[in-house]
Amino acid sequence: MEDSVVKRVVDDIIHSPEDSRLYRGLEFTNGLKAVLISDPSTDKSAAALDVHIGSLSDPDSVPGLAHFCEHMLFLGTEKYPKENEYSQFLNQHGGSDNAFTSSDHTNYFFDVSHEHLHGALDRFAPFFLCPLFDVSCKDRELNAVDSEYQKNLMNDDRRLFQLEKTTCDPNHPFRKFRTGNKLTLETRPAEEGIDVRQELLKFHSTYYSANLMGLCVLGRESLDELTSMVVKLFGEVENKNVPVPEFPEHPFQEEQLKQIYKVVPVKDVRKLYVTFPIPDLYEYYKSKPGQYLGHLIGHEGPGSLFAELKAKGWVDELLAGQKEDVRGFMFFRVKMNLTEDGFLHVDDIILYLFQYIHKLHSEGPQEWIFEEYKDMKKVAFRFSDKERPRDYTSKVAGLLHYYPIEEVLSGKFIMDQFRPDLIQMVLQRLRPDNVRVTVVSKSFEEQTDRTEEWYGTQYKQEAISDEVIQRWSNPGLNPNFKLPMKNEFIPSNFDLCPLEDDASSVPALIKNTDMSRVWFKQDDKFFLPKLCQNFAFFSRHLYTDPLHWNLTDMLVRLLKDDLNEYTYAAELAGLMYDISPQRNAIVLSVRGYNDKQHVLLQKIIEKLVSFQISQTRFDIIKDEYSRHLNNFRAERPITHAAFNVRLLMTELAWTKEELIEALDDVTLPRLQAFRALLLSRLHIEALIHGNITKEVCSDCLLLLIEMIFLHA
Repeated sequence: MEDSVVKRVVDDIIHSPEDSRLYRGLEFTNGLKAVLISDPSTDKSAAALDVHIGSLSDPDSVPGLAHFCEHMLFLGTEKYPKENEYSQFLNQHGGSDNAFTSSDHTNYFFDVSHEHLHGALDRFAPFFLCPLFDVSCKDRELNAVDSEYQKNLMNDDRRLFQLEKTTCDPNHPFRKFRTGNKLTLETRPAEEGIDVRQELLKFHSTYYSANLMGLCVLGRESLDELTSMVVKLFGEVENKNVPVPEFPEHPFQEEQLKQIYKVVPVKDVRKLYVTFPIPDLYEYYKSKPGQYLGHLIGHEGPGSLFAELKAKGWVDELLAGQKEDVRGFMFFRVKMNLTEDGFLHVDDIILYLFQYIHKLHSEGPQEWIFEEYKDMKKVAFRFSDKERPRDYTSKVAGLLHYYPIEEVLSGKFIMDQFRPDLIQMVLQRLRPDNVRVTVVSKSFEEQTDRTEEWYGTQYKQEAISDEVIQRWSNPGLNPNFKLPMKNEFIPSNFDLCPLEDDASSVPALIKNTDMSRVWFKQDDKFFLPKLCQNFAFFSRHLYTDPLHWNLTDMLVRLLKDDLNEYTYAAELAGLMYDISPQRNAIVLSVRGYNDKQHVLLQKIIEKLVSFQISQTRFDIIKDEYSRHLNNFRAERPITHAAFNVRLLMTELAWTKEELIEALDDVTLPRLQAFRALLLSRLHIEALIHGNITKEVCSDCLLLLIEMIFLHA
């Protein structure tokens, strides 16, 4: 049977040399593509199937139908007609399931105890062969879809996304309302005499075609056993030869460009989005011109756009890059969080953006930057962390639509073709006459004149004046802008430390004094050149009252703000850190490649004990923290419930209202005095785990701990 069902077997899928799992690709005669993963050590088996169809293919008369179809497939098939049989089987065997619908994808996935993979697949495969769409389940599941819609009504990201769709070309399918609700899936269809169940059957029979499906299965079984399993279960999925959905026309045409949208959010946020329509870049995945430009425009090091805007006190976060939504078109977007002063200088901020773009034009594409970015991608691919089976299979199933099977794992990381022409092609589209601007702020509450249909978002649309476009078109050169420096954090030493003879199977206490305790565990399981160092700085002054908690939170925020320019290069190179306030301690975690990690850790400790706080940065961060506290009121009910349960279960805890009341007493002099007090009475606990020896660990930590107590 396998010979008649399988058209091609691919046993040379490119994967990391550090990945010991076995891979096989299959191309079925019905057009379905599959990746099988044999992992004898996995606790959970998992599978996912991605259908290359989504909400953009909804019929105009029933918005949200693709999403509703996704929901209905869980509720019974001809082979397993009992409602929820699939989900119950997974729950009984340590598993879980979920699905999502996007513009041109519907992705179904599950995990299950490894012994029950076949039983789960046997219940999963009929989704794509013989679903019932039982009319008795329809109303109940419609309530679930409507609840999902209601849940997201106050989500600013959802509201902005739908506003972008609503304000695109009115004839483009991108405009469609993705989620659906009772109005679109019940009320209006009934008024128009449309049978939604028949529309579901028609949608499934039309678009759920094997040639639009990508399957990924992971289990303990051998590749041959997995092959036999999926061939029997998925070989009969019908190939309806449905064309891959493509949308070559961009939803932003001339009429939708050179416009500014002033939007009222739910939360008290100030954001700026600068969006450029660009062509679909997927075919250029080996050169990644959009990512190259996103890397430069979104850089946060010295001489960057972000560094300049932050120095002006206008922006405290900047992200840039291509936004991938569907086949046929993309967006290049620069997103910024604005300070109070930055909100008053939106035109100037965008001028600076075009100055930086002008800088990139004048410098031209740089091969050394491309090669450095390529090296970081290579290292990231080689030493990728092992993902949860459910997440991994879901991702791989979707990637099968974009890359050859041989490159389905490596495609997102490959950069082996430096194409200056493609970089210039994308750069040419980042022009003032090819832009849309969205500004989000509560300040617009009394100025809007339009309401978005589905989420009720208040907004005002205005044409950007010719004078402003002309100013942005002749930005001039800014001498403060520089291309990034070479990244000194890119690891070069991947050697593994020899295992020590007295290695413990659990973390061992290697230092124990009145002021510090250090626990150490050398890695003897993963054998990767990585290290994780965790520190807890305990102090009885952190959480004694709302004022001290505010001071602690502000200190951590200001430290991260000060470190950002330095740590950004480390983050790009795979060296991460996080520092956060907890009830009894400030917790610092540094993780990633062990090579050069000590340099980053030393810098963080130096800054912790000695960084200078300016009044300007203090005021900006205090405003950010104040809005963070106040925005809790706009969180979903479930978030409030979880927070209040923790309050009830905790002996000493502060409400958001108590923290807000105490915020006026947080001043810069008081914060500086608090830091001195904090450092003078610390107890440090550390846990070090990874590719390091006990001796090196002890020497490094001794220096760091001495540095802290010396400043104290």
